Amino acid sequence: MFHKDRLEALSKRFDEIEMHLANPGETFDQARFTALSKERAQLEPTVAAYRAYRALLAEQEANEALLAERGDPELRELAEEEAGALRERRKELEADLAELMLPRDPNDSKDVFVEIRAGAGGDEASLFAAELARMYARYAESLRMKVEILSQSESEAGGFKEIVMAVKSGEPYRFLKYESGVHRVQRVPVTETQGRVHTSTATVAVLPEVEEVEIEINAKDLDIDTFKASGAGGQHVNKTESAIRITHRPTGTVVACSEERSQMQNRERAMGMLRSMLYDRKRREAEEAVGSLRKSQVGTGDRSEKIRTYNFPQDRITDHRINENFGNMRDILEGGLGKIVVRLQMDERERLLAGT
Repeated sequence: MFHKDRLEALSKRFDEIEMHLANPGETFDQARFTALSKERAQLEPTVAAYRAYRALLAEQEANEALLAERGDPELRELAEEEAGALRERRKELEADLAELMLPRDPNDSKDVFVEIRAGAGGDEASLFAAELARMYARYAESLRMKVEILSQSESEAGGFKEIVMAVKSGEPYRFLKYESGVHRVQRVPVTETQGRVHTSTATVAVLPEVEEVEIEINAKDLDIDTFKASGAGGQHVNKTESAIRITHRPTGTVVACSEERSQMQNRERAMGMLRSMLYDRKRREAEEAVGSLRKSQVGTGDRSEKIRTYNFPQDRITDHRINENFGNMRDILEGGLGKIVVRLQMDERERLLAGT
Protein backbone atom coordinates (compact mmCIF):
# COMPACT_ATOMS: atom_id res chain seq x y z
CA MET A 1 0.00 0.00 0.00
CA PHE A 2 2.86 2.34 0.87
CA HIS A 3 6.57 2.00 1.58
CA LYS A 4 7.71 2.62 5.15
CA ASP A 5 11.30 3.30 4.05
CA ARG A 6 10.10 5.99 1.67
CA LEU A 7 8.01 7.61 4.42
CA GLU A 8 10.96 7.51 6.84
CA ALA A 9 13.10 9.25 4.21
CA LEU A 10 10.45 11.96 3.75
CA SER A 11 10.22 12.44 7.52
CA LYS A 12 13.99 12.82 7.76
CA ARG A 13 14.03 15.27 4.84
CA PHE A 14 11.29 17.33 6.52
CA ASP A 15 13.45 17.66 9.65
CA GLU A 16 16.44 18.71 7.52
CA ILE A 17 14.39 21.42 5.84
CA GLU A 18 13.10 22.66 9.21
CA MET A 19 16.69 22.94 10.40
CA HIS A 20 17.83 24.84 7.28
CA LEU A 21 14.89 27.27 7.49
CA ALA A 22 15.54 27.94 11.17
CA ASN A 23 19.27 28.45 10.57
CA PRO A 24 19.74 29.87 7.05
CA GLY A 25 23.43 30.63 7.64
CA GLU A 26 25.48 33.78 7.39
CA THR A 27 24.54 34.58 3.79
CA PHE A 28 20.78 34.55 3.19
CA ASP A 29 19.77 33.01 -0.15
CA GLN A 30 16.19 34.09 -0.98
CA ALA A 31 15.80 31.64 -3.88
CA ARG A 32 16.92 28.69 -1.75
CA PHE A 33 14.73 29.80 1.17
CA THR A 34 11.68 29.99 -1.14
CA ALA A 35 12.43 26.58 -2.66
CA LEU A 36 12.82 24.96 0.76
CA SER A 37 9.61 26.60 2.01
CA LYS A 38 7.70 25.18 -0.96
CA GLU A 39 9.20 21.72 -0.43
CA ARG A 40 8.30 21.86 3.26
CA ALA A 41 4.68 22.78 2.45
CA GLN A 42 4.44 19.85 0.02
CA LEU A 43 5.90 17.34 2.51
CA GLU A 44 4.03 18.50 5.62
CA PRO A 45 0.65 16.70 5.09
CA THR A 46 2.36 13.36 4.32
CA VAL A 47 4.87 13.62 7.17
CA ALA A 48 2.15 14.64 9.66
CA ALA A 49 0.01 11.64 8.65
CA TYR A 50 2.99 9.29 8.87
CA ARG A 51 3.99 10.51 12.32
CA ALA A 52 0.41 10.11 13.51
CA TYR A 53 0.53 6.56 12.09
CA ARG A 54 3.77 5.77 13.95
CA ALA A 55 2.26 7.08 17.20
CA LEU A 56 -0.81 4.93 16.65
CA LEU A 57 1.33 1.81 16.11
CA ALA A 58 2.99 2.52 19.44
CA GLU A 59 -0.45 2.82 21.06
CA GLN A 60 -1.50 -0.49 19.52
CA GLU A 61 1.62 -2.18 20.85
CA ALA A 62 0.97 -0.90 24.38
CA ASN A 63 -2.67 -1.93 24.12
CA GLU A 64 -1.72 -5.45 23.00
CA ALA A 65 0.57 -5.72 26.03
CA LEU A 66 -2.41 -4.95 28.29
CA LEU A 67 -4.53 -7.57 26.52
CA ALA A 68 -1.81 -10.16 27.08
CA GLU A 69 -1.95 -9.66 30.83
CA ARG A 70 -4.28 -11.90 32.86
CA GLY A 71 -4.94 -9.32 35.56
CA ASP A 72 -7.84 -6.93 36.17
CA PRO A 73 -10.92 -7.97 34.06
CA GLU A 74 -12.20 -4.38 33.89
CA LEU A 75 -8.84 -3.15 32.60
CA ARG A 76 -8.83 -5.91 29.99
CA GLU A 77 -12.36 -4.94 28.88
CA LEU A 78 -11.28 -1.33 28.41
CA ALA A 79 -8.23 -2.50 26.42
CA GLU A 80 -10.47 -4.57 24.11
CA GLU A 81 -12.70 -1.55 23.43
CA GLU A 82 -9.61 0.57 22.76
CA ALA A 83 -8.24 -2.10 20.41
CA GLY A 84 -11.29 -1.80 18.15
CA ALA A 85 -11.02 2.01 17.97
CA LEU A 86 -7.29 1.77 17.23
CA ARG A 87 -7.92 -0.70 14.38
CA GLU A 88 -10.44 1.65 12.79
CA ARG A 89 -8.11 4.62 13.15
CA ARG A 90 -5.28 2.60 11.63
CA LYS A 91 -7.39 1.79 8.57
CA GLU A 92 -8.19 5.50 8.12
CA LEU A 93 -4.55 6.56 8.42
CA GLU A 94 -3.37 3.83 6.04
CA ALA A 95 -5.94 4.99 3.48
CA ASP A 96 -4.81 8.60 3.94
CA LEU A 97 -1.16 7.65 3.50
CA ALA A 98 -1.90 5.58 0.42
CA GLU A 99 -3.54 8.62 -1.17
CA LEU A 100 -0.83 11.03 -0.04
CA MET A 101 1.83 8.78 -1.56
CA LEU A 102 0.18 8.81 -4.99
CA PRO A 103 2.40 10.28 -7.73
CA ARG A 104 2.11 14.06 -7.68
CA ASP A 105 2.02 16.08 -10.87
CA PRO A 106 5.37 17.94 -10.85
CA ASN A 107 3.69 20.93 -12.50
CA ASP A 108 0.97 21.37 -9.84
CA SER A 109 2.75 24.15 -7.98
CA LYS A 110 3.65 26.10 -11.13
CA ASP A 111 2.16 29.36 -12.35
CA VAL A 112 0.29 29.08 -15.64
CA PHE A 113 -0.61 30.82 -18.87
CA VAL A 114 -4.27 30.40 -19.82
CA GLU A 115 -4.91 30.88 -23.54
CA ILE A 116 -8.55 31.13 -24.68
CA ARG A 117 -9.50 31.31 -28.36
CA ALA A 118 -12.89 31.63 -30.04
CA GLY A 119 -13.60 28.49 -32.07
CA ALA A 120 -16.55 27.64 -34.30
CA GLY A 121 -19.50 30.02 -34.13
CA GLY A 122 -18.31 33.48 -35.12
CA ASP A 123 -19.30 36.37 -32.82
CA GLU A 124 -21.11 34.04 -30.43
CA ALA A 125 -17.88 32.04 -29.98
CA SER A 126 -15.96 35.22 -29.13
CA LEU A 127 -18.59 36.20 -26.53
CA PHE A 128 -18.33 32.73 -25.01
CA ALA A 129 -14.52 33.03 -24.90
CA ALA A 130 -14.93 36.25 -22.91
CA GLU A 131 -17.28 34.50 -20.45
CA LEU A 132 -14.76 31.71 -19.94
CA ALA A 133 -11.98 34.25 -19.33
CA ARG A 134 -14.09 35.98 -16.69
CA MET A 135 -14.98 32.63 -15.07
CA TYR A 136 -11.32 31.63 -14.76
CA ALA A 137 -10.27 35.05 -13.48
CA ARG A 138 -12.95 35.08 -10.77
CA TYR A 139 -12.29 31.46 -9.80
CA ALA A 140 -8.55 32.11 -9.51
CA GLU A 141 -9.12 35.27 -7.47
CA SER A 142 -11.44 33.35 -5.11
CA LEU A 143 -8.43 31.11 -4.41
CA ARG A 144 -6.29 34.23 -3.81
CA MET A 145 -4.32 33.78 -6.99
CA LYS A 146 -3.08 36.73 -9.01
CA VAL A 147 -4.45 37.18 -12.55
CA GLU A 148 -2.82 39.33 -15.22
CA ILE A 149 -3.94 39.81 -18.83
CA LEU A 150 -0.95 39.47 -21.16
CA SER A 151 -2.61 39.94 -24.53
CA GLN A 152 -6.10 40.16 -25.98
CA SER A 153 -7.74 40.51 -29.37
CA GLU A 154 -11.30 41.79 -29.22
CA SER A 155 -14.10 40.97 -31.64
CA GLU A 156 -16.56 43.49 -33.04
CA ALA A 157 -19.27 41.88 -30.89
CA GLY A 158 -17.39 42.77 -27.71
CA GLY A 159 -15.96 39.34 -26.96
CA PHE A 160 -12.47 37.97 -27.49
CA LYS A 161 -11.03 36.34 -30.57
CA GLU A 162 -8.15 35.43 -28.29
CA ILE A 163 -7.01 36.30 -24.77
CA VAL A 164 -3.97 35.15 -22.78
CA MET A 165 -3.82 35.45 -18.98
CA ALA A 166 -1.10 34.70 -16.47
CA VAL A 167 -2.24 33.14 -13.19
CA LYS A 168 0.25 33.18 -10.32
CA SER A 169 0.67 31.89 -6.73
CA GLY A 170 -1.40 29.28 -4.94
CA GLU A 171 -0.69 26.27 -7.22
CA PRO A 172 -2.58 27.50 -10.32
CA TYR A 173 -1.80 24.44 -12.47
CA ARG A 174 -3.21 22.10 -9.82
CA PHE A 175 -6.64 23.74 -10.09
CA LEU A 176 -6.76 24.86 -13.74
CA LYS A 177 -5.09 21.98 -15.61
CA TYR A 178 -8.45 20.24 -16.16
CA GLU A 179 -9.68 23.15 -18.31
CA SER A 180 -7.54 22.40 -21.36
CA GLY A 181 -9.68 21.40 -24.33
CA VAL A 182 -12.74 22.40 -26.32
CA HIS A 183 -15.65 24.01 -24.46
CA ARG A 184 -19.02 23.97 -26.21
CA VAL A 185 -21.91 26.35 -25.56
CA GLN A 186 -25.55 25.86 -26.60
CA ARG A 187 -27.85 28.88 -26.34
CA VAL A 188 -29.97 31.39 -28.24
CA PRO A 189 -27.70 34.27 -29.35
CA VAL A 190 -28.86 37.84 -28.74
CA THR A 191 -28.91 38.40 -32.51
CA GLU A 192 -31.15 35.36 -33.15
CA THR A 193 -34.65 36.62 -34.01
CA GLN A 194 -36.37 33.22 -34.26
CA GLY A 195 -35.24 31.84 -30.91
CA ARG A 196 -33.12 29.05 -32.34
CA VAL A 197 -30.40 27.47 -30.20
CA HIS A 198 -26.92 27.82 -31.69
CA THR A 199 -23.82 25.79 -30.85
CA SER A 200 -20.43 27.50 -30.59
CA THR A 201 -17.04 26.60 -29.16
CA ALA A 202 -13.97 28.08 -27.55
CA THR A 203 -10.63 26.37 -26.99
CA VAL A 204 -8.64 26.59 -23.77
CA ALA A 205 -4.96 25.76 -23.25
CA VAL A 206 -3.44 25.81 -19.76
CA LEU A 207 0.36 25.85 -19.92
CA PRO A 208 2.59 25.61 -16.85
CA GLU A 209 5.27 28.29 -16.70
CA VAL A 210 8.76 26.84 -17.08
CA GLU A 211 12.19 28.06 -16.08
CA GLU A 212 14.81 29.00 -18.63
CA VAL A 213 16.87 25.96 -17.70
CA GLU A 214 14.00 23.61 -18.62
CA ILE A 215 13.85 24.64 -22.27
CA GLU A 216 16.65 26.03 -24.40
CA ILE A 217 15.80 28.67 -27.00
CA ASN A 218 18.34 29.82 -29.57
CA ALA A 219 18.09 33.58 -30.12
CA LYS A 220 18.97 33.02 -33.81
CA ASP A 221 15.69 31.12 -34.24
CA LEU A 222 13.56 34.10 -33.19
CA ASP A 223 11.93 36.88 -35.17
CA ILE A 224 11.02 39.70 -32.77
CA ASP A 225 8.67 42.43 -33.95
CA THR A 226 7.41 45.51 -32.13
CA PHE A 227 4.08 47.23 -32.69
CA LYS A 228 1.90 49.87 -31.10
CA ALA A 229 -0.49 48.69 -28.41
CA SER A 230 -3.83 50.18 -27.45
CA GLY A 231 -6.35 49.59 -24.72
CA ALA A 232 -9.89 48.30 -25.04
CA GLY A 233 -11.88 50.11 -27.68
CA GLY A 234 -8.81 51.96 -28.87
CA GLN A 235 -8.46 53.96 -25.66
CA HIS A 236 -5.15 54.90 -24.04
CA VAL A 237 -3.29 54.55 -27.31
CA ASN A 238 0.36 53.80 -26.78
CA LYS A 239 2.26 55.93 -29.28
CA THR A 240 5.50 53.99 -28.77
CA GLU A 241 6.03 50.50 -30.14
CA SER A 242 6.09 48.76 -26.77
CA ALA A 243 4.10 45.63 -27.73
CA ILE A 244 6.14 42.56 -28.64
CA ARG A 245 5.50 39.68 -31.04
CA ILE A 246 7.94 36.75 -31.09
CA THR A 247 7.99 34.07 -33.77
CA HIS A 248 9.92 30.86 -33.20
CA ARG A 249 10.84 29.92 -36.76
CA PRO A 250 11.63 26.18 -36.30
CA THR A 251 8.13 25.46 -34.91
CA GLY A 252 6.13 28.39 -36.26
CA THR A 253 5.02 29.25 -32.71
CA VAL A 254 3.92 32.89 -32.32
CA VAL A 255 3.38 34.71 -29.03
CA ALA A 256 2.58 38.34 -28.28
CA CYS A 257 2.36 40.56 -25.22
CA SER A 258 1.02 44.10 -25.25
CA GLU A 259 -0.38 44.77 -21.79
CA GLU A 260 2.78 46.03 -20.07
CA ARG A 261 3.88 49.64 -20.51
CA SER A 262 7.50 48.95 -21.38
CA GLN A 263 8.91 47.00 -24.29
CA MET A 264 11.30 45.17 -21.95
CA GLN A 265 8.46 43.93 -19.73
CA ASN A 266 6.41 42.78 -22.72
CA ARG A 267 9.44 40.99 -24.14
CA GLU A 268 10.08 39.18 -20.85
CA ARG A 269 6.43 38.07 -20.62
CA ALA A 270 6.37 36.96 -24.25
CA MET A 271 9.53 34.89 -23.76
CA GLY A 272 7.91 33.25 -20.74
CA MET A 273 4.88 32.27 -22.83
CA LEU A 274 7.12 30.98 -25.61
CA ARG A 275 9.09 28.78 -23.20
CA SER A 276 5.87 27.28 -21.86
CA MET A 277 4.50 26.58 -25.34
CA LEU A 278 7.73 24.98 -26.54
CA TYR A 279 7.98 22.93 -23.34
CA ASP A 280 4.42 21.68 -23.81
CA ARG A 281 5.18 20.83 -27.43
CA LYS A 282 8.34 18.96 -26.41
CA ARG A 283 6.44 17.02 -23.75
CA ARG A 284 3.71 15.97 -26.18
CA GLU A 285 6.25 14.89 -28.79
CA ALA A 286 8.01 12.78 -26.16
CA GLU A 287 4.73 11.08 -25.22
CA GLU A 288 3.94 10.34 -28.84
CA ALA A 289 7.42 8.92 -29.35
CA VAL A 290 6.78 6.21 -26.74
CA GLY A 291 3.40 5.35 -28.20
CA SER A 292 1.11 7.52 -26.06
CA LEU A 293 -0.50 9.12 -29.09
CA ARG A 294 -2.98 11.78 -28.22
CA LYS A 295 -4.39 14.98 -29.57
CA SER A 296 -3.09 18.34 -28.44
CA GLN A 297 -4.89 20.08 -25.60
CA VAL A 298 -7.40 21.91 -27.73
CA GLY A 299 -7.88 19.82 -30.88
CA THR A 300 -9.20 21.75 -33.85
CA GLY A 301 -11.98 23.63 -32.09
CA ASP A 302 -14.63 21.73 -34.03
CA ARG A 303 -18.05 21.34 -32.36
CA SER A 304 -17.68 17.54 -32.21
CA GLU A 305 -14.54 17.80 -30.03
CA LYS A 306 -15.45 18.77 -26.50
CA ILE A 307 -14.58 18.26 -22.85
CA ARG A 308 -17.53 20.24 -21.51
CA THR A 309 -20.90 21.53 -22.73
CA TYR A 310 -22.67 24.62 -21.36
CA ASN A 311 -26.39 24.22 -22.13
CA PHE A 312 -28.17 27.49 -21.34
CA PRO A 313 -31.78 26.46 -22.13
CA GLN A 314 -31.53 23.60 -19.62
CA ASP A 315 -29.27 25.46 -17.13
CA ARG A 316 -26.86 22.53 -17.23
CA ILE A 317 -23.12 22.06 -17.58
CA THR A 318 -21.96 18.60 -18.59
CA ASP A 319 -18.35 17.51 -18.14
CA HIS A 320 -17.94 14.70 -20.65
CA ARG A 321 -14.78 13.25 -19.09
CA ILE A 322 -16.63 12.18 -15.94
CA ASN A 323 -20.09 12.14 -17.57
CA GLU A 324 -21.57 14.31 -14.85
CA ASN A 325 -24.02 17.22 -14.94
CA PHE A 326 -23.93 20.41 -12.86
CA GLY A 327 -26.78 22.89 -12.40
CA ASN A 328 -26.82 26.60 -11.49
CA MET A 329 -24.71 27.52 -14.51
CA ARG A 330 -24.72 31.24 -13.75
CA ASP A 331 -22.99 30.64 -10.41
CA ILE A 332 -20.29 28.55 -12.11
CA LEU A 333 -19.71 31.15 -14.82
CA GLU A 334 -19.39 33.80 -12.11
CA GLY A 335 -16.41 31.92 -10.68
CA GLY A 336 -17.99 28.95 -8.88
CA LEU A 337 -15.94 26.48 -10.90
CA GLY A 338 -14.69 24.75 -7.74
CA LYS A 339 -17.52 22.20 -7.60
CA ILE A 340 -16.49 20.84 -11.01
CA VAL A 341 -12.76 20.94 -10.23
CA VAL A 342 -13.29 18.96 -7.01
CA ARG A 343 -15.10 16.20 -8.91
CA LEU A 344 -12.34 16.05 -11.54
CA GLN A 345 -9.68 15.86 -8.80
CA MET A 346 -11.62 13.05 -7.09
CA ASP A 347 -11.89 11.17 -10.37
CA GLU A 348 -8.14 11.52 -10.93
CA ARG A 349 -7.36 10.20 -7.43
CA GLU A 350 -9.72 7.25 -7.87
CA ARG A 351 -8.06 6.30 -11.15
CA LEU A 352 -4.58 6.57 -9.60
CA LEU A 353 -5.60 4.46 -6.59
CA ALA A 354 -7.11 1.84 -8.90
CA GLY A 355 -3.82 1.66 -10.77
CA THR A 356 -1.68 1.11 -7.65
